[in-house]
Amino acid sequence: MGLARYMCVPLNGAVRSFARLDELLEARGRGGYLWIDLCAPDRPQLDALIEPLGVHPLSVEDCLDDDQVPKVEDFPTNTFILFNGCRYADPDLTVDEVNVVVGSDFLVSIHPDAGDRCPYFGSVDRAMASGLDSVRKGPDFLLHAILDALSDSKFAVIEAIQEELDAAEERVLKEDGGFRPEEVLRLRRHLLALRKSLMHEREVLTRICRRDSPFVTEPAVYHFRDVYDHLAKLFEATEICREMIATLMEIHLSMVNVQVAQIGNRTNSSVRRLTVITTIFMPLTLLAGVGGMSEWSMMTGPENWRIAYPAFLAGMAVIGVTNHYFLRWLETRRP
Repeated sequence: MGLARYMCVPLNGAVRSFARLDELLEARGRGGYLWIDLCAPDRPQLDALIEPLGVHPLSVEDCLDDDQVPKVEDFPTNTFILFNGCRYADPDLTVDEVNVVVGSDFLVSIHPDAGDRCPYFGSVDRAMASGLDSVRKGPDFLLHAILDALSDSKFAVIEAIQEELDAAEERVLKEDGGFRPEEVLRLRRHLLALRKSLMHEREVLTRICRRDSPFVTEPAVYHFRDVYDHLAKLFEATEICREMIATLMEIHLSMVNVQVAQIGNRTNSSVRRLTVITTIFMPLTLLAGVGGMSEWSMMTGPENWRIAYPAFLAGMAVIGVTNHYFLRWLETRRP
């Protein structure tokens, strides 16, 4: 059984807390509205809300299913909203589902257990503690505070990812081998998850701003438009980060290709030098083979070997030098 808070938010005065749901329901209709905050609830806790508050069984199923996309569904007595909150602890991105059921005089918030009551409701709690007038106006204003807090959680995630991308950009330009493509691809997966969430959340805010839900009053709509603007900026930031990732990968691949080309050029230079050396010594090797079989002394006579062999060696040197300069001349004539 998950943790639960039962509160009555009056138009004036302090917020009253209750230990049990039945005690909270007895205070219904005495002014203000009810706020039920459930942390990782089980099915009996959610089923207990169906009859007194008119929560639809389909909403209960959605609250128990962790594999849902942000959405809004209107029912006769309430509106069900599924929104996402994000937490980023390098290298992991956690996307939490926060479910909200809002009616004419109540609001139910359902969120997972994150080791805290809820990491996203800190600003909402502070607003309650300070007696913020806008939250006291009705459950739709409390809904705005919750959605605004969830949207703000994504700002921190985007900023952290942008800082990592800036650091990756510096590494890829240093050419010191510190750039790791797998880290950039990990950030790309996080951005895709954020983009998916933001895309559906904008549709949710569009329906709320159109006042498709009768439980969102006209004065509160202006506040939700501000949340929509935040989501639009976040969506644009994710697109910019995705383009930056694509650019970084292109730069990395270009620099790798340049390095491969440089290695190829060095290899070609080495092969060229070896070819020149081989070309120079091929005729000399032939002559040395002939002279080594005493053919030279047979042609010049054995008695002349003191003159013949130095002349033979001098001729080989002249041929080698001539080949060298001839190859250099051919190299200068290459286009």
